[in-house]
Amino acid sequence: MEIKTVTVIGANGTMGCNISGIFASFGNAKVYMACRSLEKAEKAVSRAAKSVRAEAIAENLVPVTFDDLPQCVAESDLIFESVSENFETKQGIIDRIRDHVRPDAILATGTSGLSIDKLAEMYPEALRPRFIGMHFFNPPYMMTLCEIIESEYTDKEMSAFLAEYSKKKLVRTVVNVADTAAFLGNRIGFQFINEACQYAEMYKDNGGIDYIDAILGQFTGRNMPPIATADFVGLDVHKAIVDNVYANTKDYARSTFILPEYMQKLIDEGKLGRKVKQGLYKTVVDENGKKIQYVYDIDSGEYREKIRYSFPFAKKMIDYLHQGDYRQAFDSLKHNHSIEAEICLSFLIKYVLYSITAVKLSSDDIHAADAAMATGFGWVPPLAVVDALGGKTEFMKLAQQRLSSELLARIKLKDTLKDLPDGSHYDFRSYFKGKQ
Repeated sequence: MEIKTVTVIGANGTMGCNISGIFASFGNAKVYMACRSLEKAEKAVSRAAKSVRAEAIAENLVPVTFDDLPQCVAESDLIFESVSENFETKQGIIDRIRDHVRPDAILATGTSGLSIDKLAEMYPEALRPRFIGMHFFNPPYMMTLCEIIESEYTDKEMSAFLAEYSKKKLVRTVVNVADTAAFLGNRIGFQFINEACQYAEMYKDNGGIDYIDAILGQFTGRNMPPIATADFVGLDVHKAIVDNVYANTKDYARSTFILPEYMQKLIDEGKLGRKVKQGLYKTVVDENGKKIQYVYDIDSGEYREKIRYSFPFAKKMIDYLHQGDYRQAFDSLKHNHSIEAEICLSFLIKYVLYSITAVKLSSDDIHAADAAMATGFGWVPPLAVVDALGGKTEFMKLAQQRLSSELLARIKLKDTLKDLPDGSHYDFRSYFKGKQ
């Protein structure tokens, strides 16, 4: 089988647009970019070409409307649905295309967390084996992760073909995961992000949002601090993911998926983050044309100028990281007992433990969590954090010392860590940056 023609439904959305560019460039496929209006589709074509920095692929991108779907779908080897994250909207699309899908075509959804089994059951029985989850991460030009999620009906040969196509042709890092809430990457990533948002509320008298982001900055293994990441993703998208996990899981960290009240307030006010120019953060241009970053103050409900915090533990870590002395950097963190250092270290420990919990539910390969976080989020992989903190024995000792007895009992630490491999396939040194 070859994938020469693709229809992307919902191609004007961020993901649909960017994925169209990936199929057209890396996949060298003809891509029908289907939107509700031709104007939206034409704009999406231009954006898709720019998203992969290859204007030449525009000739592979064809703007169409939903009225054209019968013809486009009938011609396509792969149909990729990327419409809004609710079952009702997706059912409407399925009803439009179900009678036009070729028996040998692949039906993929880009959902970031809706049940693949439930979506499969919206199709006629004959098409269910051709249906699969294909979850990409934004921006896909930089984030190469592709989670492949089978339903109970998915044809295994088709799934294997799609995984190989994604690896070889689309140049993706493929991770096969089970149909669990938010799959793997988002479950781990948004647990960390949402707990950071909860801590901002807990420590609002210390500064709140920018205070916690400063504690968990680039020197802790991620290009963007966690709460700023929620702002980048969009608070509405963040809410959809954490609400879904909270409603559909029962693990020890379930309460960390409860959306903080201040975030719901911002959502209700339409302050959804960077895409609408205000959310948890916003940028204001003063009368001299200078850009000033503001942050939402949880206590007052107003915006204030972002503070440039200077924590001694962070300064010391950053200095050692600049020198390439990683052991001293992490020793300095472990031996600093300021409240900020304690928060930082506890987040790193909990990140590892929840990653291991989530990957055991989603995959047979414990290294899958490392691949998901490195190539889907650009974060230091969890097993690489264990390496950075001194290895398995030292990590277990740190967890026992730094986490509460109540949390340790819920985690079942020894059971969680008993199958821990000797090291990560990734080098932690490339993720911990000497930057705030």
